[in-house]
Amino acid sequence: MIQEIYQKAMKYAGEQHKDQKVPGTESNYLLHLSNVAMEVIMAYNESADFDLKYAIQLAILHDTIEDTNSTFKEISELFGEEVAVGVQALTKNQSLKTKKEQMLDSLNRIEILKDEVGLVKLADRITNLQKPPKHWSNEKVIKYAIEAKLISERLKTKNKYLNERIEFKIEEYKQYATQER
Repeated sequence: MIQEIYQKAMKYAGEQHKDQKVPGTESNYLLHLSNVAMEVIMAYNESADFDLKYAIQLAILHDTIEDTNSTFKEISELFGEEVAVGVQALTKNQSLKTKKEQMLDSLNRIEILKDEVGLVKLADRITNLQKPPKHWSNEKVIKYAIEAKLISERLKTKNKYLNERIEFKIEEYKQYATQER
């Protein structure tokens, strides 16, 4: 059942991210992971045309390799190789020099996998398009919106509902480029 899969992934992610906060807040990182999972569930409620069990695991685990001591091997052993491959695709390659190169590389890897991987990337960015941290410059906010637009364009065929959501969130987010934080 989906609840057991959700709980297993959330328990693992909670242990891995236990000391991590949502950037710019004092909120535990599980808030971000549960919000990404919620976006996936809402997309499934809109159109049940993808593997929810796979997508939920990706949503909850998407930052484990990138932000914790989790490894591809460990995720593969606990959740299966398909989940580990998806999480790896959602992970930025830190050996690449620029954030733009890292993003393009990740998008290239995401695009060749099942739609669920792409829709989790959309859900992740939707969740992140909230009021930016106070220390972000207007230039950084603008770059983040441009990056979100790139994600939307590259992954527009992965899920219609989430693509519409990200387009809406990008427009809403642009207000922060001209505001004091």
